[in-house]
Amino acid sequence: MKNPSKKSLPLSKDAQQMIRGLIFGELLTIVIIGGLWLWLRPRLWVNNGTFSLSGQGANTTSISATSTFQTVTDVPIGVFKYGGSTAWAPIRQLVDSYIQNTRLELQLQYVDPPNGSPGSGAGIKMLLDGKLDFAESSRPLTAEEYAIAKQRGFTLEQREVATDGVAVVVNQALNLPGLTVEQLQQIYLGQITNWKQVKGPDLPIIPLSQQPENADTVLFSDKPELKQALGSNVQYVYSTTEALRRVSKTPGAVYYGSARGVVPQCSVKALPLGRVSTELISPYREPLIPSNQCPQKRNQVNTEVFKNGSYPIRSKLFVIIKQNKGREEKVGEAYTRLLLTDEGKKAIAQAGFIP
Repeated sequence: MKNPSKKSLPLSKDAQQMIRGLIFGELLTIVIIGGLWLWLRPRLWVNNGTFSLSGQGANTTSISATSTFQTVTDVPIGVFKYGGSTAWAPIRQLVDSYIQNTRLELQLQYVDPPNGSPGSGAGIKMLLDGKLDFAESSRPLTAEEYAIAKQRGFTLEQREVATDGVAVVVNQALNLPGLTVEQLQQIYLGQITNWKQVKGPDLPIIPLSQQPENADTVLFSDKPELKQALGSNVQYVYSTTEALRRVSKTPGAVYYGSARGVVPQCSVKALPLGRVSTELISPYREPLIPSNQCPQKRNQVNTEVFKNGSYPIRSKLFVIIKQNKGREEKVGEAYTRLLLTDEGKKAIAQAGFIP
């Protein structure tokens, strides 16, 4: 005997409303996800499969989707500690975050020194003490640092990845055409103590500096024997931020630091520098933007004069690697290779340095 065919029972109004609610919920979810993708897409991709690396302001560097970041091999997995030069801050902000979003296996954790101010020397010391996996420096390694590493059973290597300029900033009210490198050095040696000695106003000079062992820029690159011989009138600061604050409030103050870090600041004024007084070169793109137009407009670093060598004081940026055949060496080498890819160089340039 055949079973009678089963007929579908009509759905109740409550059931129909529930189904319509589920369908509406699914459609709403699709719309939200689609909208989120449309919002994210221009931030991650542009036409023809090209990454868009957002930088400061409206500037953007486009990076090929066939990124050589992806082709760098032997990138270690895990969380790695690094630290050092404050001049590297724009690179850490822009380039390092992009590396970590691209190579998810590599997670970088910046570490401040437990005591004292952050800087190249502090980072290298932490590396020597085993507190960092690699360090970032805006000065070369010293003979003493090489010797300490050798005593501890390993060697240190420095890998150059970029060039920066050293800019000198003064109070906005100081009327001065500029300085020669020799005059600047004499100021920090205590041999020039009043601005009238360099065609400025009759005003005592108050030179500010980071501690020489931690300074991120080298003032006496042509006279290494004078690195530790700063004048007794030099006042030491914890960081560039503190120095800029003091210069902005002290008419006679002067400070030197990374051009990328100090030139765009509204509270101070960068001075032209020269090897001779008749050839003063501005570290900013001329004309100088007055303080009353800042921050709507900011002075921009003149990277071209750093690149062509006409600007008299430059500094090199190095990755400092511990050569010990361990995870520290592996991550230091991988990080350097990433920075030296085409993508890394483009991002370094957008951060305001010469790759």
